[in-house]
This record gives sequence, C-alpha cells and structure tokens, in this order.
Amino acid sequence: MAPKVSDEYKIQKKKELLEAAEKVFVRKGLTQATMQDVMEEAGVSRGALYSYFDNIEHVFVEVMQQEDQRELLFFASEERAPSWTALAGWIRQQEGSIECIRNSLLRAKAEFFLTVHDVRNSQAHPYVTERYQALADAITRFIELGMEQGEFQPRLAPASVALYLISFMDGLMLDTYQLGSERTRVKEQLEALLFSLQGMLSPVNH
Repeated sequence: MAPKVSDEYKIQKKKELLEAAEKVFVRKGLTQATMQDVMEEAGVSRGALYSYFDNIEHVFVEVMQQEDQRELLFFASEERAPSWTALAGWIRQQEGSIECIRNSLLRAKAEFFLTVHDVRNSQAHPYVTERYQALADAITRFIELGMEQGEFQPRLAPASVALYLISFMDGLMLDTYQLGSERTRVKEQLEALLFSLQGMLSPVNH
C-alpha cells in the first residue's frame, strides 16, 4: 500500500510543479511544450505529474490562474495608498515587466487564446472568458471604491475605463513582444496612459 500523503505535501508539490511548468512555458511557449518537458524540468515521474494534471493545457491554465491572482489581489486589496497613487504606482511598475516581455508567459498565452478559438470550442476553456471578466470587475470595483472615498470623479463609466486599461496594456505587451521595447518606447506609452487615465478619472487633490 502506498503511504498516505498529507494535504500540505500535495499543495507544496503542486506549487513546485507549476513553478517548473512556468519555466517551460516561458522558454517554449504552449504549442511546443509537452508534459515530458514539465517532467524533466520538475524532475518527477510521469505518474507524479499526471496525478495532478490531465494534459499540457490543464497545466497551463493553472499556471495562468496563479499569475492572474497576483493582479487581482492588487486591485482587490483595500489596504493600499490613495487610489490614484496606487494605480499610478502599479502602472509604472509594469515598465520593467513589459520591457522583459520575452521572458514572460505572453507567447504561451497568445498561443492558448488563438488555439481555443481555432478549434471553435471556447466553452472547453471557460477560464478565457472568466479571467477577462474577473480583471475587468476588479478594476471597476477599484475605481468605484475610489469614488466612494471621494478620490475619483470619473468622466466615463468605471467599467469603460477598466476595459480601456486592459486593452491598452494587452496591446502594449503584444507590440513590445513583437517589436522590442526600444521601438514601442514603453515608458513614454505608460506615461501617456497615465495622462489619459487622469483625464478619465479626475483624481481629487492630485
């Protein structure tokens, strides 16, 4: 009989597998990555990996969920600096990440989203829709909280501003991945984003 494994061990082991898988996806993208790649990166057996994941797309969705939670936590947190200061700080922090976009999951994400639609079966991966809506809702709520606290007096609906922010950041990341940060001038574009958001949100006492 195999020894019993504690829940704590399972959680830690899954975390380690996801960390190894993230390295594989950053290096190879999604379409070129295999379960064998993840096994070798993590140093585990086939049985060990398949006891946690069904296939490579299952692994990727969980890696993506893990990354998405970091952004959602920022916008959901109520323990932060004043709303505009916090939002401007978050946007400026993205500069380093975007300039190093080739060392990120962007390629794998793009391949995943395109694959889902190519097979015309987006319902097989509802997280594609859920993650977009979750982030839009989190940013909308962030703006609404700023309004409740008297920090924002938006000229546009909070939900519209949220979608604009998502589209801008996604576009800048894709362009920078393809063309390089020197051509896309990431810092200047982020400052332009802040300028436009300031006009949309009308932060008080800024």
